[in-house]
Amino acid sequence: MISTGNSFSEGEIQKNLKNITIDGYTSKIMVVLSTGPFLVAFALLLGANNFIIGLLAAIPPLVQIIHIPSIQLVEKIRKRRIITLISLTLYRICIFLMALIPFIYSLEFGLIFLIIFLILQSVFASIGHTSWASWMHDTIPLNQLGVFYSKRIMLSTTISLIASLLAAIYIDYWVPSNLKSQIFRYSIIFIIAFIFGMISIYFISRISESRMIESESKIKFSKMIIEPFKDKNYRNLLIFLGVWSFAINLAAPFFTVYMLKKLQFSITLIIFFTIISQITTILFLRIWGLLVDRFSNKSVLNICCPLLIICIFAWIFTSLPHLYFFIIPLLIIIHIFMGISMAGIILATQNISLKLAPKGKGNSYLAVTTVVTSLGLGIAPIIGGIFADYFESSELMWTLTWTAPNGNFSFQTLRLQGFDFYFIFAFLIGLISLFRLVKIKEVGDVKRKVIFYELIALMKNSMRNLSTIGGIEKISPSYSSVMFIPKRNKFRIKNRSLSGNKRKRI
Repeated sequence: MISTGNSFSEGEIQKNLKNITIDGYTSKIMVVLSTGPFLVAFALLLGANNFIIGLLAAIPPLVQIIHIPSIQLVEKIRKRRIITLISLTLYRICIFLMALIPFIYSLEFGLIFLIIFLILQSVFASIGHTSWASWMHDTIPLNQLGVFYSKRIMLSTTISLIASLLAAIYIDYWVPSNLKSQIFRYSIIFIIAFIFGMISIYFISRISESRMIESESKIKFSKMIIEPFKDKNYRNLLIFLGVWSFAINLAAPFFTVYMLKKLQFSITLIIFFTIISQITTILFLRIWGLLVDRFSNKSVLNICCPLLIICIFAWIFTSLPHLYFFIIPLLIIIHIFMGISMAGIILATQNISLKLAPKGKGNSYLAVTTVVTSLGLGIAPIIGGIFADYFESSELMWTLTWTAPNGNFSFQTLRLQGFDFYFIFAFLIGLISLFRLVKIKEVGDVKRKVIFYELIALMKNSMRNLSTIGGIEKISPSYSSVMFIPKRNKFRIKNRSLSGNKRKRI
C-alpha cells in the first residue's frame, strides 16, 4: 500500500511499528549468526590466513562507499519498498549460498566463494539499508522516533545475544570427527540465519509505504563530495573519524582470531565476552545520551575515546605467562569498559555528524562522512592482514633481571608477539586521532573532569533507582542536572533545573 506523504491512519501506524519491531528482532538474529566470531571461525576452518581475515573484515565497510550512488538510485526510482525488498532478499540469499560452500565446493575454492558472496552481500545490504532508512524516515512518526528506536535496539540486541549464545553452545558441544563435519556446524548456523532473515523480509513486506517528497534542489555529485572538506570544522571531524576508524579496525577484527588461535578459547567463551560487552553498551547508551544532550558530543568523545584505546592497549597483557590465571578476569574487565566506551562513541559520532552538518545539506555531508569512515574501517584490516605474518614471527621482550650473591631473579614485564603489535599500533594511532578531536568545535563543550563527575552522579542515581530503598525518581534531562564540583577531596553537589531559576545545594 502506498500513502500520500505521511498520511497514515493511527491503525496503519501501529501496524507498521509492530512489523518494524518484529523485523528488528529477526534481522538482528540473522546478523549475529552470520557475522562476527561465527564468520571468522568458519573462514579459519576453510583455511583462511591473517590476510584473508583482514580482507573479510574490510569488505563490508569498503562496500559502504556505494552509499552515495545508492542515494541517487533511490532518488531516481523512488520506490523504496521495492528496492528494499529486492536488495535485502538478495542479501539473505548470499548468506544461504555461504552456508552451501562446504556442500558444493572443495575447501580449496571455498574461501574464494566466501569472499565473492560476502562482497555481493555487502553491496545488496548497502543499497537496501539506504532505501530502508529513507523509507523509515517517512514511516515512523517523528515524535516517536527516539523512544521507538531505543526500545527496538535494546530488545533486538537482547534477543540476538541469547541466540548467539545458544549457537555457540551448539557448536562447542557437537564434537565432529573430521574437518568437514566441523565446517558443517557453521553451515547449519548460516542456514538458521537465512531463515530468520527471510522471516524479517515477510514482515518488511507488510509495512506501508508513503510517496517520496520531491527534493527542492539537485546537488551535483562532485559538489557533494568536495563541499564538506571546504568547511574547516567539519574537515577536522572527517579527519578525526578517518584516523580513529583506522586505529580501531586495525586491532578489532583480530580479537576473535587472537582468542581462538593464541588463547585457545572456545567459541562459547568468546561469545560470552561479546555478550558482556553488548550488555554494558545497552546499559550505558541512556547515560551517555543524557550527557550528550546536557553538554556536547565532543565532551563525551573526550572520555570514551581514550578509554577505548586504553582497553585495546590492555589486550597485550593477556598473553603474559605469569598472568595466566588472570586472563579471563582481565578480559571480562576489558570487555566491560569496551562496552561502556563504545556506547558513548557510537552515539556521539552519529550525533556530532548530524549536529555539525549545515541545515539543508545533511544528506551530502553525512554521505561523505560515511565514505571517509568506511575507508578508515576498510583499509586498516587489509594492512593488518598484509603484515600479520611478519609480526607473527617477530617478538619483542623486556625482562627485568636481579643479580645478587645468593642468586639471580628474572621477571618478564613485557612480551610482544603477533597481534600484540597491532594492539600497540592501534593505541598509538588512536592517540594521534585525539589531537584532531581537540580541534573540533562544538557548542556546549566542557572539560573532561566535568563529564567524569556527571557520569559518576548519573551512575549513582541509576543504581539508587534500581534499589527499593533509594526511591523511584527517574533520571531525565528535562528534570534536572547533577553537577559534581571537586573541593578539598570532597564533592559538593548542585541540583540545577534547566530553567536556571533556582539552584539548591544539598
